[in-house]
Amino acid sequence: MQVRAVYRYVRMSPQKVRQVVDLVRGQPVDEALAILQFTPRAAARPVHKLIKSAIANAENNYMLSREDLYVAEIMADGGPTLKRWRPRARGRADMIRKRTCHVTVVLDEYEEFEQV
Repeated sequence: MQVRAVYRYVRMSPQKVRQVVDLVRGQPVDEALAILQFTPRAAARPVHKLIKSAIANAENNYMLSREDLYVAEIMADGGPTLKRWRPRARGRADMIRKRTCHVTVVLDEYEEFEQV
């Protein structure tokens, strides 16, 4: 059974969040949390929080065991961009793009033949 959790409108660039989510894709949930705890990137905190939320969903809503879960899918898609401007020389303006992203995680149970 697959369990989903979504963290929307994260105020970070999707490109930077993808570097973090690539570290935990396919890992058991306890190992993924350990990796994120010691990853020195700002995006590690919201991804850590999201995986913990997905684990709580699996345990409380679907009565799944934490030891049997792994990160089946995790992705960081682009969200809306906040557009701001900065004054420049000679009365001109430059655009500042404050990017957001939506992070989605899907946890799945190991099958009997998958466990090593």
